[in-house]
Amino acid sequence: MPSIANHLKYFTESVIREMTRVSNECGAINLSQGFPDFDPPAELVAAAKRALEQGFHQYAITWGAAGFREALARKQRYWMGLDLDPDTNIVVTCGSTEAMMVAMMTVCNPGDKVIVFSPFYENYGADTILTGAKPIYVPLHPPGFNFDPDELRNAFKQGVKALVLCNPSNPTGKVFTREELQYIADLAQEFDAYILTDEVYEHIVYAPHTHTYIASLPGMFERTVSCSSLSKTYAITGWRLGYVIASQEVIEGAKKVHDFLTVGAASPLQEAAVTALNFPLSYYEQLQNEYTRLRDCFLGYLDQTGLPYTIPQGAYYVLADISDFDVKDDTAFCRWLAKEIGVAAVPGSSFFHESVNHLIRFHFAKREDTLKAAGERLLKLKERG
Repeated sequence: MPSIANHLKYFTESVIREMTRVSNECGAINLSQGFPDFDPPAELVAAAKRALEQGFHQYAITWGAAGFREALARKQRYWMGLDLDPDTNIVVTCGSTEAMMVAMMTVCNPGDKVIVFSPFYENYGADTILTGAKPIYVPLHPPGFNFDPDELRNAFKQGVKALVLCNPSNPTGKVFTREELQYIADLAQEFDAYILTDEVYEHIVYAPHTHTYIASLPGMFERTVSCSSLSKTYAITGWRLGYVIASQEVIEGAKKVHDFLTVGAASPLQEAAVTALNFPLSYYEQLQNEYTRLRDCFLGYLDQTGLPYTIPQGAYYVLADISDFDVKDDTAFCRWLAKEIGVAAVPGSSFFHESVNHLIRFHFAKREDTLKAAGERLLKLKERG
């Protein structure tokens, strides 16, 4: 039999999804894969029921239902401070996962070089390789997970086509400052590169930190491909509604890539999601307050366990340090944690290009009683450290 594609040997299946399977097998509390255990807003669920009853069962326009794009453009005009046209600046995708793949395939040719910060969400390296491009990893240095300006400049000097920017960051919870983003923007303009953003946690940011869209900086809209989704903001990860926002030239290419990847996102869910996109500003204030409360609740339990961690500035993940357990294999440790302690986490090595095995990632997008139960189980670690 002929062999399968060579590039598949350069990455593995998702470790995050694997840890969900381990969690299910062990009956552990799943703090690995980042999805909530609470329902979306009731009015959004009601809107989905109406959409199904009103006959939205066939294909929408491939690059997104008109009403959805109009509502999204209206919302993002406010948050991004950009004059967005729903017909020429937006492509609706099947989640931000497809959005990033569309972005990568739209701007990169085989052989191009793409900067990926390390640690990184596991899809970025795979997306680069599947596109035929070559990832160049630039480390984010703990404890603040900041980049070294000279290291980043040297990476750009290698003739890169694009840089992937996750902001707020998964897995670190870092929120890039305006000054950091301006430095990246200046390099992108100097070396004529694109910025591909993953901004799915744009509305989950903890005071005093604020989210800045790099596309909104002077001269950056034309060279930024902004990817995001509704998954995290409205607790609908299973709806798979994402989008790409970019200049008309980039969007014309993205429409073609998206059309032949998935044709289109779910029609009734796009109709329903217009309700969410029209939520008042108070919704986003409440979202921030609720996640701040959940973060503080979970970090309180980590404090009791004695596990060191980096305080998340945004998103809903925390990297905890397990150095005291003298771990040689963080994946084996996470399997042990799920089986013996009853809490599932993700081994940090799956996020790093460098050899790192002393960190694990938890997420806290759970009800407070779920976090309490997980926290009480984690207290057993005090006896084993």
